[in-house]
Amino acid sequence: MGTKNTKHSAEFKQDAVSYYHSSGKSMKAAAADLRISASSLNNWIQNAKNNDNIVNHRGSGNYSSDSEKEIAKLKKELRDKEDALEILKKAIGILNKD
Repeated sequence: MGTKNTKHSAEFKQDAVSYYHSSGKSMKAAAADLRISASSLNNWIQNAKNNDNIVNHRGSGNYSSDSEKEIAKLKKELRDKEDALEILKKAIGILNKD
């Protein structure tokens, strides 16, 4: 597991939440795969649930129109999906080595 007081980037936290949701694994198993504590993963999942599935949500931003806001949201969703795919590819690679 991770060490105490380890700082993880917002991107890592978001990827971890995405991995948990897409893996179908228990929280404990997903956390072990990511080498973090289950309590950290749980905190990030709860944070995302309270912020439109975004970890460490910092507000809606300054957009001049609803369409720009929607475009930004869709770009974020695409990045999240791509990040989740990369995590899954790495996990498959790790599992195939054993």
